[in-house]
Amino acid sequence: MGTGPSPSDELPVQDSPYVPQPQLVFLQQTLLQKMEQNGKDEKTRIKFNIKPQEPHSDLPSGSSQDGDFKAPTESVTRDLSSRAPRGLNLQVSQQPQTHLNVGARLRPRQRRRRLLIKKMPAAAAIPANSSAGTFVRPAPRALDGRWVSLHQSQQERKRVMREACAKYRASSSRRAVTPRHVSRIFVEDRHRVLYCEVPKAGCSNWKRVLMVLAGLASSTTDIQHNTVHYGSALRRLDTFDRQGILHRLSTYTKMLFVREPFERLVSAFRDKFEHPNSYYHPVFGKAILARYRANASREALRTGSGVRFPEFIQYLLDVHRPVGMDIHWDHVSRLCSPCLIDYDFVGKFESMEDDADFFLSLVHAPRNLTFPRFKDRHSQEARTTAQIAHQYFAQLSTPQRQRTYDFYYMDYLMFNYSKPFADLY
Repeated sequence: MGTGPSPSDELPVQDSPYVPQPQLVFLQQTLLQKMEQNGKDEKTRIKFNIKPQEPHSDLPSGSSQDGDFKAPTESVTRDLSSRAPRGLNLQVSQQPQTHLNVGARLRPRQRRRRLLIKKMPAAAAIPANSSAGTFVRPAPRALDGRWVSLHQSQQERKRVMREACAKYRASSSRRAVTPRHVSRIFVEDRHRVLYCEVPKAGCSNWKRVLMVLAGLASSTTDIQHNTVHYGSALRRLDTFDRQGILHRLSTYTKMLFVREPFERLVSAFRDKFEHPNSYYHPVFGKAILARYRANASREALRTGSGVRFPEFIQYLLDVHRPVGMDIHWDHVSRLCSPCLIDYDFVGKFESMEDDADFFLSLVHAPRNLTFPRFKDRHSQEARTTAQIAHQYFAQLSTPQRQRTYDFYYMDYLMFNYSKPFADLY
């Protein structure tokens, strides 16, 4: 954990207990009256609308534009029930929904970054059996039960998360946000989006989406893996000054996507240890084999290749690990601090397509922008499913499975995932 932050690094947060948001009420009587007045039942619809984005002249000096800024006094973790996601409201409309022009008014830095991305070679070809096609995302409709259900699902997810925080993280609302707490959050200023990166939960493709929203690329398929993970096209929230951090936490739509913890863990293991990797094999593999494999071969100790899943779990559960934790298998509660930062949108990997479409509609993304369906790497390999995860965990003893479940207990609780094995308690 390191030493605590200095007083100058702390971002004060008012004492604001978590209060579950009320369910959204669809004013049925008002709708019926409007339908009777104009006689156009089939055309009347509700538009999920986020308030129009104003030019960012109000951004603080630590942002990409200069200007004076008065630090907000409202709590970062306050209840956003009146506008969750940010600025959400319902209104009757018979006009098509307008969308923001992604290419409009790019700042000089953004123009240079977009030029760099456009000059890159095209992304790797998508396999023929991939379902990644170009299609237009449907707009939310007034009486479409799917969108109503998705909104209700959001309210329930946030309620469960806040109740878990209130029960097990009682002091979180009194803590101060520091740059460390927001180091995994990426910023997209044009649509006022903050995205907390959770590895192995669609983070590579979400960063591609943010780059398109920012006008840095015209399509998600144009952006290569190395640009996503090793480029600097997207800024992290901790690179802004104190006022810039507070301003964005208070006014932007904050979202994260999570995944069933055991499946996420197995996905990380398969990616980092079952394929050649110039970082994870020498840094993690060598240390794991030296500590947990009896009579390891000289070649294994030299390369760090061939780590087995039970050996990896031994490392994970060891309080005296020979090498530290990694973001690919760290807890979501540590990566994104959901008990300290009140997220407006909580998506799940298991319902990625619906959740992503809903979120993009809420932030007024262009209709032709959809979440990519292709795998970022190892495209010919099957995705890690519950069945595959069970095959890996079948290699462990019952006590090891229980300890691993205990390790991720807060993630299971906060995001309402069921116990993956019947013998767990």
